[in-house]
Amino acid sequence: MPERPQALFAMTEQNMPHIFPPEVLARLREHVEIDPTLVARDFTGPRIRETLARTEVLITGWGCPRLDTAALDAAPRLRAVLHAAGSVKDFTTEEVWRRGIAVSSAAAANALPVAEYTLAMILLAGKNVFEYRDQLRTRRTFPYGDLLPGIGNHGRRVGIVGASRIGRRLIELLRPHDLRLSLADPYVDEAEAARLGVPLVTLDELLRTSDIVTVHAPQTPETRHLVGARELALMPTGSVLINTARGSLVDHDALVTEVRAGRLSAILDVTDPEPLPADSPLFDLPNAFVTPHLAGSLGNEVARLGQTVVEEAARLAAGSRLVHTIDHTALERMA
Repeated sequence: MPERPQALFAMTEQNMPHIFPPEVLARLREHVEIDPTLVARDFTGPRIRETLARTEVLITGWGCPRLDTAALDAAPRLRAVLHAAGSVKDFTTEEVWRRGIAVSSAAAANALPVAEYTLAMILLAGKNVFEYRDQLRTRRTFPYGDLLPGIGNHGRRVGIVGASRIGRRLIELLRPHDLRLSLADPYVDEAEAARLGVPLVTLDELLRTSDIVTVHAPQTPETRHLVGARELALMPTGSVLINTARGSLVDHDALVTEVRAGRLSAILDVTDPEPLPADSPLFDLPNAFVTPHLAGSLGNEVARLGQTVVEEAARLAAGSRLVHTIDHTALERMA
């Protein structure tokens, strides 16, 4: 049996046992040599430096220290970083890529709960659940006396902004439902959209023709206020904006104006700033539904991130190709 590569945890220490609960940790240790009591929150301590000198694989997560030249010089045998979370932008540096170190991310696993949350919100918004729940709470009797022809998910038009991992996973989850989808993404061509099974349109057209718009683009300088006052004005009266990406993609002042006027509704799991100020009207407006950035992996879902790392560690130990490697050339336009 080949010798297991030496590995080291590098993340916020309290997160490690949740990402790698006992059964997941046991499977990880089948493929790498790792001390679960040693978790690097920085790369300066003597015990960490001693282990780092022989480390071939870094198992990283939220709170990983920055992999700058000094850290990498202390890890001359490092050949792979397996990240048990989504974005690697906060801790990787150009030096990582220059040295040819493979970087893998559990972003695909993290995409699933976000896509599930979004699917649930789309279906609930299509039934106008939030408004009618509030009316029922207030009146204590059914707040309608007809078939409510304005609600329902039969043929509801859903526009997806961004064919990110989450956007693509959402398309898969929406496929069995009787909805009409469209996609806006400047990096997707007609052929790729056809493979995804979704019509490709411009952002303006998507906004004009969707009952529900859901945002899944990455946070970059170019996407700041991607949905601003002009874009919100294009959305039909009565339509819904869902944002589970990053708060900065939406101009919140413009959104508040539209929501306060009652023209649009908003479902926000991310905001700008985050959290919102205590006096933000979005907390109280009846057509705004705000959750505390919980769409991504939390609770028992974070073990899925650890399991993804275990699978990558097994491939690495077997000399196989990693499945979830990050394309450095595309990093700027990734989350």
